[in-house]
Amino acid sequence: MALKQFLQFKLSQKLSPQQIQLMKLIQLPTQAFEQRLKQELEENPALDTGKEAEAKEDSFDEFDNTEDYNDNETIEAEDINVDEYLSDDEIPDYRTRANNYSADDDDKSVPYAAGTSFTQHLTNQLNTFRLSEQEEEIAYFLVGSVDESGYIRRSLSDITDDLAFTQNVFTTEEEIEKVLKKVHQLDPAGVGARNLQECLSIQLHRKEQHPDVELATNIIDKAFEQFTKKHYKKLMQKFNITEEQLKGAVEEIERLNPKPGGSYAGNNKIVEHVVPDFAIKIVDGELELTLNGRNAPELHVSREYNNMLKGYKESKEKSKTQKDAVMFIKQKLDAAKWFIEAVRQRQQTLFVTMSSIMNYQKEYFLTGDERKLRPMILKDIADEIEMDVSTVSRVANSKYVDTPYGTKLIKEFFSESMTNDQGEEVSTREIKKILETVIEEENKKKPMTDEALAKILKEKGYPIARRTVAKYREQLDIPVARLRKKIL
Repeated sequence: MALKQFLQFKLSQKLSPQQIQLMKLIQLPTQAFEQRLKQELEENPALDTGKEAEAKEDSFDEFDNTEDYNDNETIEAEDINVDEYLSDDEIPDYRTRANNYSADDDDKSVPYAAGTSFTQHLTNQLNTFRLSEQEEEIAYFLVGSVDESGYIRRSLSDITDDLAFTQNVFTTEEEIEKVLKKVHQLDPAGVGARNLQECLSIQLHRKEQHPDVELATNIIDKAFEQFTKKHYKKLMQKFNITEEQLKGAVEEIERLNPKPGGSYAGNNKIVEHVVPDFAIKIVDGELELTLNGRNAPELHVSREYNNMLKGYKESKEKSKTQKDAVMFIKQKLDAAKWFIEAVRQRQQTLFVTMSSIMNYQKEYFLTGDERKLRPMILKDIADEIEMDVSTVSRVANSKYVDTPYGTKLIKEFFSESMTNDQGEEVSTREIKKILETVIEEENKKKPMTDEALAKILKEKGYPIARRTVAKYREQLDIPVARLRKKIL
């Protein structure tokens, strides 16, 4: 019996399709929201954007946003209150515009890299080689197998099989290896390599030769594993060289490009372009928050649809065709009104949530000092603005804010707390910042182990275990002590 009651309770909590769509709208960052808006405008002719040029003849009242939308409801044409829709022609500007929105951004296009594709760039270079017909087919296939980083990740045996089955080219791994050597002569240097070692080796062999380059080439070709593990003493013994000579070779290697494909600007990939959803400024010592104006479009119901309803109301004879048309119009108007209200709710939710986060982290936003970040979890903000934790999560996870200290991902302001030796709650973000500073200032010839780092943090008043230090270090994307070693 208890189980049955529990199941009935769970069913009663089911979200409506409109609520689910609203949650999805809230989750969208600015650029994705613009795309969603464009899609809605294309799909619903009853929805319009921008200001009407002509004066309004009707008085426009706010529509009742508590209306219950039931997808299963059957509506008779005779029951349609046309006046209700005629008075709801447009949502007034004050519903969608306010002084907490920033000026609209004129540049709404996603930037693209211009030029030919990376593959075409490589293919064009093949024309400068003298190749047999078979070698040419193999070379084109190899170039087509180069990934966006510039590597050929597949084995020669797989390429041999693919050439036979898909291109009807029967060859051997030896012949493919021979053609691959020619591909390795293409620009950018290192392209077509099968692994990092080969990529670096190709680049070094093509550089102007002098002692540092020659030593670097020997290290990569003959002691690559020892180099990656930074076993510098073993390298000095193996090649019978001084620390100064090793330093010169390592500097040559560090100048190489581990991803030759990534440096090519003509790969027609969309350039990552973060559009801040909010902006925080300091005005007269106080924080000022604005929502990107591109999140606050001017939306209203199409005048054309308004006129169609007028025609239906004024006509003396109401045919079945007219009634069917009005049913269609009502459906589109309902969808348009719901979307306008959803956009308004999205704006309000974004602004209220970010305003709460800004006030919670006021000291940080005034100073830019990450050590001033307070411990803050999603529930802290959710409780303050009386919204669900999942709603706050949707705002924080995918939105950016432009601050005096750079553009930041909002979720980065959230962190757990721990207690220091004074019994005070401090943010784990503060501890990570201190850990990062300690590692930056360490002697790179003898980097500190996690055990040593834990000891220093304890001396600074943060008693955390070695395994916690290791976890924070990994979250900061800082390698272990051995891999932080440098030749000074």
